[in-house]
Amino acid sequence: MTIAVVIADDDELIRVGLRAIIDAEADLEVVGEAADGAEVVPLVARRRPDVVLMDVRMPAVDGIQATRHLLGRLPDPPRVLVVTTFENDDYVYDALRAGASGFLLKRARPAEVVEAIRVVARGESLLFPAAIRRLAAGHGAAGGGDQLEGAGLTDREAAVLRLMAAGRSNAEIAAELVVGVETVKTHVGNLLTKLGARDRTQAVIAAYESGFIAPSR
Repeated sequence: MTIAVVIADDDELIRVGLRAIIDAEADLEVVGEAADGAEVVPLVARRRPDVVLMDVRMPAVDGIQATRHLLGRLPDPPRVLVVTTFENDDYVYDALRAGASGFLLKRARPAEVVEAIRVVARGESLLFPAAIRRLAAGHGAAGGGDQLEGAGLTDREAAVLRLMAAGRSNAEIAAELVVGVETVKTHVGNLLTKLGARDRTQAVIAAYESGFIAPSR
């Protein structure tokens, strides 16, 4: 099954490079390009990609606004993977808050680019725990507050959330908690529902912003 990708970046050289990397893979295909965030929603509505590679800094409509528009206006929207020059860019954190499933550095190796696309296309999140922790700290997220009291997480769901924030996969969480992978999937699904989070990235952002996890630089 081919994963359809849209590239949104105002730099033509970046778009050409990403297209070459993606189209070289048998299971990936670029189905459209946009040079500005304003072009993204109509393009995605026409082409229905699985993943959008979204530059955060574009001239008219930036990647943050474009991500919000995609997730807010379209039924069954694609996964958004933010592409950025600097991992500590404030725009990255805002894009993650807007619903992006992860971010990718423009200096990433071709193998990292294609693996990132495959990860988010599977419905998983591309988390870089240390980078998200620094970004959360820089945005003044509270530390040491209540444990998402309003969400009503169970102790086991809270433990799963902490391990998710540390970047653990379902299999790694299962091994650490000595439970089955299916049990972990159930806990993850339940806590996403309770937090009103679209995916793991949104749950981790909520954990930092609520003070459930204290960010550190």
